[in-house]
Amino acid sequence: MTTPDEPLDLAAVDALAADLGDAGFTVEGVEALWESGTAGAATHPGAALRRGHRVPALRVLDAIGADHADHADRRRLAVLVRAFVLGMPVASADLAAALPRTGIERAVRLGLVRASADRLVPTADLRPYAFTDRLGTGNWWIASDPGELATGGPLPERYVLGVGGASTTLSGLMLQRPVGTSFDLGTGCGIQAMHAARFSDRVIASDISERALRYARLNARLNAVDGIEFRLGSLYEPLGADRVDRIVSNPPFVITPRAHGVPEYEYRDGGMVGDGIVEAVVRGAAERLAAGGIAQLLGNWEYRRAGAPLDGLERIADWASRAGLEYWIVERERQDPGEYAETWIRDGGTRPGTPAFEALHSAWLDDFADRGVDAVGFGYVLLRRPADGAAPSLARTERLHGPLGDTTGGLAAHLEACLAASDLVAALDDDELRDLRVAVAEDVTEERHHWPGAEAPTVILLRQGGGFGRVVDAGTGLAALVGAADGDLPLGVLVDAIAHLLEVDAGDLWTELAAATRELVAGGLLRPVAD
Repeated sequence: MTTPDEPLDLAAVDALAADLGDAGFTVEGVEALWESGTAGAATHPGAALRRGHRVPALRVLDAIGADHADHADRRRLAVLVRAFVLGMPVASADLAAALPRTGIERAVRLGLVRASADRLVPTADLRPYAFTDRLGTGNWWIASDPGELATGGPLPERYVLGVGGASTTLSGLMLQRPVGTSFDLGTGCGIQAMHAARFSDRVIASDISERALRYARLNARLNAVDGIEFRLGSLYEPLGADRVDRIVSNPPFVITPRAHGVPEYEYRDGGMVGDGIVEAVVRGAAERLAAGGIAQLLGNWEYRRAGAPLDGLERIADWASRAGLEYWIVERERQDPGEYAETWIRDGGTRPGTPAFEALHSAWLDDFADRGVDAVGFGYVLLRRPADGAAPSLARTERLHGPLGDTTGGLAAHLEACLAASDLVAALDDDELRDLRVAVAEDVTEERHHWPGAEAPTVILLRQGGGFGRVVDAGTGLAALVGAADGDLPLGVLVDAIAHLLEVDAGDLWTELAAATRELVAGGLLRPVAD
């Protein structure tokens, strides 16, 4: 294990932070810039950029640049957006005015731009980022390599990704209870390490790419995030013999053919066959977590040909259980091999309809066919090392392929509450569970379906408005229990009363409802009420 020692000009980074702040280079500031140019426009510039098109944005920026009477602050912000969000060359004088403390020489030294005649060509993507967590709202700037929009072609294999959809998903899932030491495996641009630092005394962030670590160090300094130690290395090697309280990882989980001519993107390809990188991260967590420690990661898992002993979700659960870990795994999506290949070939900047795309598509399909893969699942993985001497008690797998519920503020609070509730009911036998008082969560609604003219409903659905947006097909007894659950009476009393109303045996009804009730509590639809 080594630590990259390429010097970072700290004074230049601090000057850059001051310049970006003075220019109003924030998510809110950029959005206001777009709003100022949308009068009469058919396409919102920000929305077009999110779809990968920059013409509407350029029209707004061109209008600002042409209007010399426009406010100097707007012109300064427009230059920064043109250069570092759109990846377009800018005049040296304009960027010098936009970054007066940093200056052109230091911007070049930081790897942000390179000189070309009287213009400066951006060599990094640098954009504002906003978030909300338990500690409040935050605004950062995140530097990474320029994307396809700026380069106009396929990405280089040593590409360092900025904040993408997977990044925000994982940061939104990250538990926010304070811990001692966290480990960000495969830190990339450093975004997860920075989020972890808000709830950790110490963070160790690792990557196999020195280029990625340089970006991560730059971003941490740029945003005054302290307490992160950056280490070079693969998987858990950078930890040495250390154990940590939390592991967070957006690993390079994309399943990539090990074939000639297929790009091996460092940011997404772990260099192993199939879903081997996810298996390595899951199994390895057992030896790196302290007792009670939790790992959270994203991943893909393969579904093998019909007749395989385990399906995709069962395979990853098996990796965890064989390592002695508790687990909660949520599959959010499943794709067939062709759809999966198309997604990731496009992600690398190779466009459909080209010979290069078709060659890569064939390589992916050949690989899946050779290994008997019928589908690929994607989802969220939470692992926990049991307390010393304790047997694993958390073992949940779920397929939740529908839309999420309201995730304002992220899923972390929902996960935290569900984890605590799951632990609570796991410790109770069915007789003890009868004494538990629960209340229906505020976001749960009931939906009933009737045949025309029928008195009784044919289907009763319980819908969760937040969290994972679970939908539970409830029978009459369970629906009645949820409807009566206001926290005043124990479950046993409620079930006995419902049995009397339905004219069924109370013991039989409790046998039917006990397991379902545990699931509703663990899933957050019913919330335990303290005595």
